Amino acid sequence: METLNKMPLSLYGLDSASLCQVLQLEKPYMGKQIYSWLVKGAKTFSDMTNLSKFERERLTALMPSYCSSTVKKTEQDDDATKLGIELYDGSLIECVVLTDKNGRHTACLSSQVGCAMGCAFCRTGTMGFTRNLVAEEIIEQFIHLSRIVPISHIVFMGMGEPMNNIQSVLKAIRYFHDPEGFDISLRRITISTCGVVPGINKISEQKLPVRLAISLVSADNDLRDKIMPVNRTWDLADLKQSLERYQHNGGKRFTFEYCMLHGVNTTESSAKKLASYTRDMDVVINLIPYNDTADLKWETPSKEETDRFCSYLEKMRVKYTLRISRGGNISGACGQLATRSLQEQENEDD
Repeated sequence: METLNKMPLSLYGLDSASLCQVLQLEKPYMGKQIYSWLVKGAKTFSDMTNLSKFERERLTALMPSYCSSTVKKTEQDDDATKLGIELYDGSLIECVVLTDKNGRHTACLSSQVGCAMGCAFCRTGTMGFTRNLVAEEIIEQFIHLSRIVPISHIVFMGMGEPMNNIQSVLKAIRYFHDPEGFDISLRRITISTCGVVPGINKISEQKLPVRLAISLVSADNDLRDKIMPVNRTWDLADLKQSLERYQHNGGKRFTFEYCMLHGVNTTESSAKKLASYTRDMDVVINLIPYNDTADLKWETPSKEETDRFCSYLEKMRVKYTLRISRGGNISGACGQLATRSLQEQENEDD
């Protein structure tokens, strides 16, 4: 029992040397064998066929290899698949794998159960905040999604604010980047934030070359205060100063995620403020028409409204892209992730 108390939640997040120590392995090469099997997504120790039968049985009795399980799978053609994940304590989260027009598969991972930021256009915010995920729980989302398709890119755009759980997020990123493991380039990993300045500063200080995506929504402080409470703590001036420091320290071009809300932030005045705010910044505006959510009051702008706002930006020479949302039909698009208890989900399905 004393040994079990020292066991981690999961073996994911441990390097081969740590595996040797935790699992009391006799030979260093055994840690490398187990690490390799974990990266391949082995579900049990029984799958690790190059371990002796004795070791497989000993390790199986010692601990499970996973601390989470898939409890629901929802698919949208070939574009998106959403998984409902139950964690070791019964908490539920969601993660999504998205496929773009070039066939590239991106894992959209969650970093928290719920979210405390309260962005008015985001369904996750209606859940409130329960707890941070540990690195193992973040990594296992990737493993569950990898069983569907091979994944080449990762975005921390799921449930929660990654910058408020930055230690676990960075630990997971280092695991994903390990050349002896998944070997995912840091340039293929994106951290999204609603504008938590201390987290941006931490990445800047470490000169970590991951990509940054900042949810902006408005370049007007008064409007952003109402839609995104984070702005009351770190306003647009604070955010800009932090991002300028990030680029000065070697960070590449980042994106401003601009959720377009019908009749709210799509006017010519909104475009002018956006152009003024981003002047002299190496940034691209990623326009995202609001994804309908039954629980919230906002509306998606019409095509005419979207085109008109794009024309304003073009006249003002603002660099932008217009995102084609994927996963909307399965509530897996930006701002749509949220979970309820298993009982509530079963009642809804019935």
